[in-house]
Amino acid sequence: MSSPAIAPDDTLAAPEARPAGPRPRVPRRPVHGVLLLDKPLGLSSNDALQKVKRLFRAEKAGHTGTLDPLATGLLPICFGAATKFSQASLEADKGYRALVRLGQTRVGGDGEGEIVAERPVQVSPEGLQVAVARFVGEIDQIPPMQSAIKKDGKALYEYARAGVEIERPPRRITIHRLDIVAWDPAQLLLTLDVRCSKGTYVRTLAEDLGEALGCGAHLAGLVRTGSGRLDVADAVSLEALEAMDEPARDKLLRGPDCMLGDWPTVLLDAKESGRFITGLKRRVALPDAPAVRVYGPNPAVFLGSASIASGELIPDRLLSPDEVQALILNQ
Repeated sequence: MSSPAIAPDDTLAAPEARPAGPRPRVPRRPVHGVLLLDKPLGLSSNDALQKVKRLFRAEKAGHTGTLDPLATGLLPICFGAATKFSQASLEADKGYRALVRLGQTRVGGDGEGEIVAERPVQVSPEGLQVAVARFVGEIDQIPPMQSAIKKDGKALYEYARAGVEIERPPRRITIHRLDIVAWDPAQLLLTLDVRCSKGTYVRTLAEDLGEALGCGAHLAGLVRTGSGRLDVADAVSLEALEAMDEPARDKLLRGPDCMLGDWPTVLLDAKESGRFITGLKRRVALPDAPAVRVYGPNPAVFLGSASIASGELIPDRLLSPDEVQALILNQ
C-alpha cells in the first residue's frame, strides 16, 4: 500500500455550503452490499454517509465506525442487507497512520484545539523507539472528552463543548503494532502506523506518548488504513463516486461477508440452504465455532452467519430470499 497522505492540522477543510431551501426528493431503491469509502478531510462520518446514500439512492444505509472530521481514510458504508452484519466490522481491529506533533499540547488532543503548553523536545531516535515500545500490548487508556461515550445519557463531547470535565475510568485496549514510519526533528512530527483493538483513541495514544517522552504531544493528522481485512487502498473517494454513473457505482459494492474476516466457512447444498434461511438448525460434522459464514451453491452465495455448538449449525443473522437473489445479481 502506498503511504496515505496525512494533512497537517492547519489544512482542515471549511464546511461545505448548502443551498437554501428544501432538498428535492429523490426516488429510493433497494441497494445491498458494502462500499469502501475513503472519507475526505473536514467531513463528519454521518455527512459522508448521507452523501453516499443519496448518490446510490439507497433506502437503507449505515457506517461501521465513526471517523472524526479531522481524520480521513477507510469508512465502510453498509447498504440494505449488509447492515445486519455491520457489528462484525465495528468489533474488528483497526489500522491507522497517525501524525503526532511533539512538544505541543492542545485542548482536545488534536490540531483543532487551542495550544495549552509548549515544551522543548529532547529525544533521540533510540529514545523514540523505547518510548513507543512501552505502548505495545494490552494497556489501560482513559477515553478523551471528545468521544461519543455516554454519561447519564449524554455524550462526553457534549459535556466538553459546555466546558464540563467528566471523570472517565480507564478502559483496557490492545495495541497490536506501533511502528515508527518517519521522524522529522525539524518539524517535530512523528509518523506512526498503528494496529489496535476497537475502542482505541489514537489522539489519547498521541498525548500519552508525548507525556512518556516528557515533552507533550497532540494528534496532528489521522488516516484510517484498515478495518479487519478491509484496506483503504481498495477504497473510493467521494469525488470519484460523484463523477460516476449509477451502474459504475453499483459495481463497487462488495458482499456483506467481506466484513466477516477470517470466520470459518460452511457450504450447504440447495436443499440445506433453503432450510437454513428459514432459521432451521441442522446437524453438521464440524467442530464448534462461535461464528461462521454460511454459503449456498452454484454460484456460492452468502446466506448469513451462524454458530456451531455440539454438532449443530445454529442460524444467527440471515438474508431473506429476496436479499440472496439481489446479491446473486450483483455478482
